[in-house]
Amino acid sequence: MNIAVVGLSHRTAPVEVREKLSISDDNIKDSFDSLKENEQVIEVSILSTCNRLEIYALVKDQELGVSAIKEFLLNHSGLNKEDLYPHLFSFNQAEAVNHLMRVSGGLDSLVLGEGQILSQVKKMVRLGQENQSLGPIFNRLLTQAVSTGKRVRSETNLGTGAVSISSAAVELAQLKLGQSLGKDQLISLESEEVAVIGAGRMSRLLLQHLHAKGCSRLTLLNRTLKRAESLASDFPGLEIKCGLLDGLDDCLKCSTLIFTSTASESPIITAERLSNFERKTILRLIDIGVPRNVSADVSDVSGFEAHDVDDLQEVVARNQDARQKMALEAETLINEEANTFLEWWASLEAVPIINRLRSSLEAIRKEELQKALSRMGPDFSARERKVVEALSKGIINKILHTPVTNLRAPQPSAQRKEAIKLVESLFDLGVSDNDP
Repeated sequence: MNIAVVGLSHRTAPVEVREKLSISDDNIKDSFDSLKENEQVIEVSILSTCNRLEIYALVKDQELGVSAIKEFLLNHSGLNKEDLYPHLFSFNQAEAVNHLMRVSGGLDSLVLGEGQILSQVKKMVRLGQENQSLGPIFNRLLTQAVSTGKRVRSETNLGTGAVSISSAAVELAQLKLGQSLGKDQLISLESEEVAVIGAGRMSRLLLQHLHAKGCSRLTLLNRTLKRAESLASDFPGLEIKCGLLDGLDDCLKCSTLIFTSTASESPIITAERLSNFERKTILRLIDIGVPRNVSADVSDVSGFEAHDVDDLQEVVARNQDARQKMALEAETLINEEANTFLEWWASLEAVPIINRLRSSLEAIRKEELQKALSRMGPDFSARERKVVEALSKGIINKILHTPVTNLRAPQPSAQRKEAIKLVESLFDLGVSDNDP
């Protein structure tokens, strides 16, 4: 068995490729079913965010397993090999485990240390469990990844003041406003006519950061009015006008700054739609949806300026050096957590010989116990029989404790293999015809 991860991220692929790979909640079950149908895939989990799609799998054969996952990604994206494969990365074994720990800890995020990725890893665990795609290996691996993410945020400075994609989007709007005034600095959004499209988790963070950056009123549009009003009620300090997506055209006419973050599979704002409007002032569209909510040709329309998640690099680069230094604190912790899992996984190599040793001793125990009980005659009570049986089991467990502990203890693979051979030889535990 081998652990592999195949995927792409903001580091390897532009948003126009990433959006082709995005897996919505509506399609996640079909994706799990498709992956599990392949005979190479034993266990599998899917991490799909605006900046990455990664398939983690326990596979029978490393090369064949990775090939199967790539084939799934190819079919799902609808792209040609030439357009997709150059953007994919794959890691095996220890590299795959270490990568997952880094992702959960926020060290592989666009914004170093951002906290939202941890909740996305938790969601990956939940989806894997709901779709019955996790076994003992991945349950342990993903649980430890979540634990690692929590430790990074509680035991290092990386999580201190960590920003999110949403806060970076707000800062990008401030920066672009400043640049339009000839200033290379973040400008307050107090005078902007702001609209937020979508009322999900990213929009919640947008509202939080907009309020902190001087915005006092905004329009919030969503597919369902109830959800928009529920979100607005959590921000009593903001004057929020809620509406349905039917009101988008009014926002496009009157707003000066619009943030989009919806689950739409196709753009809701296109050049064709905007061509109906004549604007005297610039409308900035900040799109943090993947797939994109704003089509790529919008910036070609006079009066409109569009930015997507890849443009957040401009803001992130301004404070990346300081966060890189903080990230060094987390590296040791992440390596420690990865090694802990790998040592546990390596110890599983000894499980078959441990099981055969236990079965052999148990067979001897039962045989000798039966002989002893037959000699005791009918006067031996049921309670006394239970006491003697418990005694024999206790003796076997005491005998097994030390060899089992030593076989499963962290050690070089060659040393463990030698110990397994020795136990197998001493106790004559060769694989029988009945063994799987």
